Amino acid sequence: MVGASFRNTSQILELAGCDLLTIGTSLLEELKTTKGPVDRKLSPDLADEAKIERLALDENSFRFLLNEDAMATEKTAEGIRAFSADIVKMEALVAGRR
Repeated sequence: MVGASFRNTSQILELAGCDLLTIGTSLLEELKTTKGPVDRKLSPDLADEAKIERLALDENSFRFLLNEDAMATEKTAEGIRAFSADIVKMEALVAGRR
C-alpha cells in the first residue's frame, strides 16, 4: 500500500503502518515537532480480522466499479497528471544540477 497527496499531518497519522508514504517536506517538518505516540492503524493482522465484505474482482469488474464512481475516476486521473508533471519538473531539476 502506498499513500500520497496529503493535506495535513492527521491524514498521514491515520495511515500509520502503511508500507510507503510520499510526504512533502513541510508536513515532514510538522511531524518532527508532533508530540505523543503514533498508533499503528494498518497491518495485515488488522485487515485479516476486519469484518468487511470481500469482493472477488477481475480486471473488468474493477474497471467497471471504478468508472461508476466519478470521484474515484476523476481523482485518480488528477493524481496521475500531477505526478507526471512533477516527474518532468524533477527531471529538469536533476538535469540542471549535473
